[in-house]
Amino acid sequence: MIVVLIGYMASGKSTLGRVLAKKMNYDFIDLDDYIEEKEQLQVSDIFKSKGEIYFRRIETMYLKELLDKKSKLVLSLGGGTPCYSNNMETLRENNKVKSIYLKASIPSLVARLKNEKSKRPLIAHIETDELLAEFIGKHLFERSQFYNLSEVTITTDNKTKEDVIEALVLELF
Repeated sequence: MIVVLIGYMASGKSTLGRVLAKKMNYDFIDLDDYIEEKEQLQVSDIFKSKGEIYFRRIETMYLKELLDKKSKLVLSLGGGTPCYSNNMETLRENNKVKSIYLKASIPSLVARLKNEKSKRPLIAHIETDELLAEFIGKHLFERSQFYNLSEVTITTDNKTKEDVIEALVLELF
């Protein structure tokens, strides 16, 4: 089985993915980290030097590569991955894949992201919490139609890491 975690940035995909993988004795891969390793460039540098179209093309290529050659894997996708190149269709058609949407509310995402804007090029320029909430809301509106195609949705608001991991394990076994 390949457990694919889907959701907006700061929804907990990587943090929870690492814990879940350890608990299940699976490998863990963050797709953005995998891309950076393969391309020998940071994702932000790929966007700057080669553009988003190039990035989305290789993102799909590496996603398919991992799905083809791996099993016993917890895979954390980038927030935009499900929204491009029929990636959700690819996930849904693969009988090894269990897709899980980690759903967080706009206020939760703002609280998590406001102190790490400098690490997130997509939001680094946003100056106030109100503008950040507006940006996230617009993005979630656009992306939720893809995220909601996941087999399972787990809401993370007001839950500890342990609570969410327990919910994930219950969904998987």
